[in-house]
Amino acid sequence: MEELRKINTTLVLILKDNKILLGEKKRGFAKGTLNGIGGKQDPGESIEQAMVRETQEEIGVTPTSYDLIGKIKFNLWYKGEHVDMFLSIYTCDKFVGKIQETEEMIPAWYDVDKIPFEKMLKDDLLWMPMALAGKKFVGKVNFDPNMEMLSHDFKEISDFEIEM
Repeated sequence: MEELRKINTTLVLILKDNKILLGEKKRGFAKGTLNGIGGKQDPGESIEQAMVRETQEEIGVTPTSYDLIGKIKFNLWYKGEHVDMFLSIYTCDKFVGKIQETEEMIPAWYDVDKIPFEKMLKDDLLWMPMALAGKKFVGKVNFDPNMEMLSHDFKEISDFEIEM
């Protein structure tokens, strides 16, 4: 098997008053879709530091209370390259700053029972209900070069000692 480049990424789901903050991606990977807030880990930073930085860059706020709730390994094509992408998912219920549109995202609040999954990536429907129910989970998702889902496997866990 070929050794694929590994990319570490983050996603934060900001939750408040039975609503979730999602952002429409204006550029880059998954442009035009709705998603949580996040991006790639930079060299020298922890995945938690990457989540905080990406949230500041994408919507102008700093998470102050958050929990790691999910980890997903994606096998997919990123900018034409076949890669393994590792996603760490957080929930956040407290932040400082004012939510704002940036060059990267248009943020908007949605009722958690009316999330527009048809505007999101296909895997979001598989794991987001677990996240919104307060469960921790791990998963694996395989996509083809056209971002069509080939396979997936998700399971609820009690902690992250379990290897993916």
